[in-house]
Amino acid sequence: MTHYDLAIIGSGSGNSLITPYWDGRKVALIDGGVFGGTCLNVGCIPTKMFVFPAELATGAREARRLGIELELRGVQWRAIRDRIFSRIDAISRDGRQYRADELENVTLYEDYVRFTGAKSFVTGAGEEIHADQVVIAAGSRALLPDIPGITLPQVHTSDTIMRLDELPKRILIIGGGYIAAEFAHIFGAFGSAVTLVNRSGGLLRSLDDTVSEAFTAEAARQWEVVLDHTVASLTSNDDGSVHAVLDGAQGRELDVDVVLVAVGRVPNTDRLAAAAAGLDLEADGRLVVDGFQRVLRNGSPVDGLWALGDVSNRFQLKHVANHEARIVSHNLTHPEDLRASDHRFVPAAVFTHPQVAVVGLTEAEALAKAEAEGFEVTVAVQQYGSTAFGWAMEDTTGFVKLIANQHTGTILGAHIMGHEASMIIQPVIQGMSFGLDAQTMATGQYWIHPALTEVVENALLSLKTG
Repeated sequence: MTHYDLAIIGSGSGNSLITPYWDGRKVALIDGGVFGGTCLNVGCIPTKMFVFPAELATGAREARRLGIELELRGVQWRAIRDRIFSRIDAISRDGRQYRADELENVTLYEDYVRFTGAKSFVTGAGEEIHADQVVIAAGSRALLPDIPGITLPQVHTSDTIMRLDELPKRILIIGGGYIAAEFAHIFGAFGSAVTLVNRSGGLLRSLDDTVSEAFTAEAARQWEVVLDHTVASLTSNDDGSVHAVLDGAQGRELDVDVVLVAVGRVPNTDRLAAAAAGLDLEADGRLVVDGFQRVLRNGSPVDGLWALGDVSNRFQLKHVANHEARIVSHNLTHPEDLRASDHRFVPAAVFTHPQVAVVGLTEAEALAKAEAEGFEVTVAVQQYGSTAFGWAMEDTTGFVKLIANQHTGTILGAHIMGHEASMIIQPVIQGMSFGLDAQTMATGQYWIHPALTEVVENALLSLKTG
């Protein structure tokens, strides 16, 4: 058995834990997947690199309503793909080389591991490892539902869909969440006929009802959206296409070139044999951690065992994993002064069309909290089209929805759908994080006129507080 001072399982956000503090100590970095983790290789970075050209293509189609005649002559899928992954693959390759070949104190194990004890594990090749400190940052993976034909070569997850050799003429997307919405935008903008099948009655159902309803309506204008249906089976046709049979109130069938499965992600705790090692798990398989990111066993923290990212939090967001990595990095080296993670105001964005951005409570959650704690809720919805920049865009669908404590003006949640929602929500995140009430935030600073952020200013002013 090889002993290390620190062992890190996962080369995504966990990779950042190898600071100069560990230069004179033995470190093991373990990852059986592609070096760099989900975000870099198959997640938020490459997808957003596809989203930007998709926005350009969409803009060309939508310019006519503003009196501009633009022509989209074509989409060079391979050129887009190769530009993106020539950069992504180089970053992954260079990061791997640095850890594997240039740091004498770091040993890179390119293998999966299974726990044999709280801080000991064995690799797939049979090598036994033990460490004084272990950080589990093993991430998550795409969930594959139990559908006949799910293993056909034409069926993809977000891990493989971006590497296609050709842009499909017809694509079936199974799911109605973040990943499904983003890829529907990418492929739809590039010219694919998109059919999106979701088992529930709306898209982005985990978000505020106002957003879910509005986005579902907008999605139906762009793509074929089939709600309240599931995919019963997938079979290959003689021409290489896929025949899909749907279950629902009115079952139907369709033929497509490619299928994308985007029904969620599962933490990789099963691959680690975390349950067999006696570690506490949430109902969905995530590791249970305390506020300091210490892994629990029988309700108590295991000394020297930490976790971060998708394997232990419910957010599945890179910026949350990075925050937790900073917390764990501090706590590893300052055991006498532990810091807690801050998950109070975690924002998220869906880079679809139109964009969606959220932070804090939904209206339903805020009302439940108000009933339990005895306060009133105030809500304001401000349309993009009520501002000068909204007029410039002739925007008829974008909006900002703010939710606050009516008495104190404390902002409880923000939900935005529309152009650059991921950016214009940032002042609200800042206000919530630093305790600004709605009126102070609205009146205590300049808001550039006629920037689109005025829609946030006006929504704040519209909240009936005090």
